[in-house]
Amino acid sequence: MSIPLVVCLAEWSLFILYWDASAKNSSAAKVSESRKSRRVHELLLNTALLLAIIPVPGLRQRFLPDASAVVWAGLVLQSGALALGVWARRVLGRHWSGEITIKVDHELIRSGPYRLVRHPIYTAWLGMFAATAIVYGQAHALLGFAMAAFAYWRKIRLEEANLRNAFGEEYDAYRRETWALVPWVL
Repeated sequence: MSIPLVVCLAEWSLFILYWDASAKNSSAAKVSESRKSRRVHELLLNTALLLAIIPVPGLRQRFLPDASAVVWAGLVLQSGALALGVWARRVLGRHWSGEITIKVDHELIRSGPYRLVRHPIYTAWLGMFAATAIVYGQAHALLGFAMAAFAYWRKIRLEEANLRNAFGEEYDAYRRETWALVPWVL
């Protein structure tokens, strides 16, 4: 296995370990998505991750050149995505949850990366997947990114409806002032 692939997998490991460790500090939920909805998201995301990192026979054709500069650009993107995810998760603090929830005493967070985008954690996860696709440069990783994009498109729709119900006009104003995932783009 090449050094860039080892670095890519190590960054995924760090990201997931941080996520698991920081999940213990969340507040209790007042309202939560159904178990079925959460399982759908987990299935999509876990399948996407497996597709992204395991070279699947029949899906190894390259969509990017096997060039050192391309691979290292992917690793730089992945490092930035990891840093954004950790930053956004720390800013959310006790309000974070893997599930779509409204916490007891929930507040609408609009500081840190949430000043520009409503879902910087999802931006970070998608950045990790996109970077992995760049590092591998093969169809299986691109398919993994596409599946993760679908999973987060679905989750954003559900989460925004949930936040709208909880915060009403305050959330509508926040939506008008920010981007969903990428400033000035999406």
